[in-house]
Amino acid sequence: MPPVIIEVRAPASSANLGPGFDCVGISFALYTTVRVTPQDVLEIVPIGKDLEGTPTDETNIVYQAMLALAQTAGLTLPPVRLEIESGIPLARGLGSSAAALVAGMVAANELLGRPLDTQGLFDLASRLEGHPDNAGASLVGGAVVATFDGQTAKYLRFQLPSSLRALLVVPQYALETSKARGVLPDSYSRSDMVFQLSHAALLAAGLASGNLTVFKEAMRDRLHQPYRAALVPGLLELLEGAPEHGALGAALSGAGPSVLCFYEENTDLSGLKAFLTGVLEQHGIAALLEELPLDNAGVQIETR
Repeated sequence: MPPVIIEVRAPASSANLGPGFDCVGISFALYTTVRVTPQDVLEIVPIGKDLEGTPTDETNIVYQAMLALAQTAGLTLPPVRLEIESGIPLARGLGSSAAALVAGMVAANELLGRPLDTQGLFDLASRLEGHPDNAGASLVGGAVVATFDGQTAKYLRFQLPSSLRALLVVPQYALETSKARGVLPDSYSRSDMVFQLSHAALLAAGLASGNLTVFKEAMRDRLHQPYRAALVPGLLELLEGAPEHGALGAALSGAGPSVLCFYEENTDLSGLKAFLTGVLEQHGIAALLEELPLDNAGVQIETR
């Protein structure tokens, strides 16, 4: 009989959504795909130009996630052929590392007979990432609001309205998360924290209720976006102006540099695209504009 092939597809994600720093994530339709085939020796095969130069030994992030799953379950991971493909741009604030971790974990979980349930996978993904927003959204799909104490995550998942769409502004330069975190201050004023809490609560309520009209106000932020603006030329202009040109709301995607604009299906995007392109050109930034449906399914598994 031919060997069993396990294929896992994990979606991209956007975290924070303005005020939801490290605790709110949303999933959308770009994917990292891994295929695992048991064999006698370990073989890691990154596929495609975007993955050129990624490790082909045990240090590969997907394989490290597989090992972490096996260790957490108290089981031994057998040697495999591991093929990896990614349609998620790297270092653009689109959850590429979280998708890689989730895909690896879920593939190993499937290979080892599903020793962890969804909560166990969510907890492990949060530990590996250090926070639950990107990994949680990639795992379960939709929108996720979560807390994490370093070991265990508590989360609620919300189905996204079928009419909701995302327009991604993807600058053609990378911004490492460590650099984006390095510009954040060590303390904040009381007024900024009250502002942040009220807007995070409004954002969560909007996601839970499906009320899209609050997005413009709810995505305002004082915790990270103003400080990261120096690393993303034109960011504050994009965030302030996008809702005036047809977006429901706009936010820096994760640590950036991508910017996420929400809109409703059948919206005429010509004005919004012209505005975004104009701001980017003023700052000499080359970027792609991508219209994407959101993802309510989360990680997908196929065995053949």
